Amino acid sequence: MSARPGEGDGGSAAVISPCVNICRMEAGLCVGCLRTIDEIAGWAMAGDDDKRLILAAVAQRRTLSAPAP
Repeated sequence: MSARPGEGDGGSAAVISPCVNICRMEAGLCVGCLRTIDEIAGWAMAGDDDKRLILAAVAQRRTLSAPAP
């Protein structure tokens, strides 16, 4: 029986890419996923900890770029 993601590997699931297939760079960031070109280029080779750091930076960018209520 094969393990599902997050089972049998210490409880950590694979980190999913934030790519939403809207790939256009503006002001140094992808308008779709809010990653820099370096973050995008290095994603495949990055470890899960580095990916989580990138996702945290993306979340912060998303918060800062959100329109005020």
